[in-house]
Amino acid sequence: MALLPITQYGDSILRKTVKPIKAIDDEIILTIRNMFNTMRNANGIGLAGNQVGLDKQIFVIDVSPVEGYEHIKPVVMINPKIIKKSDEKVIIEEGCLSLPELRVDVERAESIIVKYLSVAEEEEEIEAHDLFARVILHEYDHLIGKMIPDRIDSEERKKIQPILQQIINREIPCEYPITEDK
Repeated sequence: MALLPITQYGDSILRKTVKPIKAIDDEIILTIRNMFNTMRNANGIGLAGNQVGLDKQIFVIDVSPVEGYEHIKPVVMINPKIIKKSDEKVIIEEGCLSLPELRVDVERAESIIVKYLSVAEEEEEIEAHDLFARVILHEYDHLIGKMIPDRIDSEERKKIQPILQQIINREIPCEYPITEDK
């Protein structure tokens, strides 16, 4: 399995609404394996297709390394749709593999219902809570061209502007492969 370079803040594909997957073929299956490998190598718990340069609605999640979430199996969500978000919101610190070294508090729904296609091309629907819901929402944001800086207020955005510029300039060292394009 290959390690894919992870796109960084400033890469244009991260600001695109990506396209639905029409068919799950051998190339998509290989990409999924490589995405899991890439995510785990970078110590991540979620990775969206456009974070590895793929213009497709897909993400992988594995929250099982996190204490209290060992029972949740790794999941691939293809063409996901958020059907419902709880009114209850929770603020928790988030990070992102495309925003190395940046961690900020982000408000998100405590629970969600999401519909998606599985790798077997079967429609699935699950209810997710807490961290699992947060990771799904975070990865879903990637598919619609949104990132953490879009989820915080303007004062917080001003505070993180210097580190965002460092990320764009590739000045933040990463222990995983990243794209070279800006």
